[in-house]
Amino acid sequence: MKKLLLVVFAFASTSVSAQHSDTAKKSNWYDKISLRGYLQVRYNRLAETNEKLKNEQGDKSWGENGGIFIRRMRVVFSGQLSERVYFYIQPDFASSASSTALNFAQLRDAYLDFGIDKKSEFRLRIGQSKIPYGFENMQSSQNRLPLDRNDALNSAVANERDLAAFFYWAPSSVRKLYSHLVSDGLKGSGDYGVFGFGVYNGQTANKPDLNNELHVVARATYPFHIGKQIIEPGLQAYTGRFVIPTDQLTAGVKTTKDRNYLDQRAAATFVLYPQPFGIQAEYNIGRGPEFDKNSDSIETKNLSGGYITMCYLMKMKSQVVIPFCRMHMYQGGKKHELDARSYDVKEFEAGIEWQPMKNFELTAMYTISERRFEDYKLQENPQKGNLLRLQAQLNF
Repeated sequence: MKKLLLVVFAFASTSVSAQHSDTAKKSNWYDKISLRGYLQVRYNRLAETNEKLKNEQGDKSWGENGGIFIRRMRVVFSGQLSERVYFYIQPDFASSASSTALNFAQLRDAYLDFGIDKKSEFRLRIGQSKIPYGFENMQSSQNRLPLDRNDALNSAVANERDLAAFFYWAPSSVRKLYSHLVSDGLKGSGDYGVFGFGVYNGQTANKPDLNNELHVVARATYPFHIGKQIIEPGLQAYTGRFVIPTDQLTAGVKTTKDRNYLDQRAAATFVLYPQPFGIQAEYNIGRGPEFDKNSDSIETKNLSGGYITMCYLMKMKSQVVIPFCRMHMYQGGKKHELDARSYDVKEFEAGIEWQPMKNFELTAMYTISERRFEDYKLQENPQKGNLLRLQAQLNF
């Protein structure tokens, strides 16, 4: 009898242990979701010489009435839900509807990646995401050195995003390298493949299509090693037709009958990742809508511009210090602004980013700017000025 009881007890113990083991191995869907984000707080008024100098598409706290400003408050939910399905959702809790309406919640990214093969070297991205045009456009503001993106390429896609469907391809080894270029602090752009192709609405993020015609974009790039250095050249282009929304027009400005304009660009990229010296340069040309003060109308005109950023990465035990400078220029229209404003921008910036610890960064940047920005009501508006800009950034 005792032997029988011992056998039953042993069998029961084994069954319970097996059940515990199965439970431990089983994972729930929410175990695969990660949460991260960052906060940027700025002040731009130190050593300011011209309060009329503005940068509407960049930081709305430039100039008069600008004070302490939350530039971004981003939270990212993401996860590999299964072998081939990945999702990414990013709201921003500091979106600015105007210079007087701040800190609205707005969706930035909401997309899924579907791996066509088991390694997801070939994948589809569907939803609202960044448009693969311009290295600095795709580079997260959490990683970028200058406080705002350059006018030349950022004027192609305000907020860098739209509702879209893309095909991306990159070998597994390159996808791992893209990940390291960000995680190792080398200011990478993230993984947008070595080749990307797709379509998007063309009216920018959180806005519907207005003409039943999709924009088409393609990008090719490849990072490679030369000794200890990593270099990444790239080419990209897009084409489509942009519709000027009626709420972006001043009464009296002349447009085409359907407010429909050719919108196409091509750009070249060169990146030398900072080990320790780094260079990042891009230039684009194209055609798009632009206000013409001689005819009081919006016309399709040529545009061009680019930038070069140089930096030097220094690591001192647990701290990182990166001095940098950037020169950029742009001539052309900004289709997303009132009356497709006409711009002529020449700007030089020099600054330093200090990371005393992983969760905190402080950036100081001095800007010397010449900006002519003109629309139907503001037809003679060349502005020059200098300002010292400060930003504190929390990473979590």
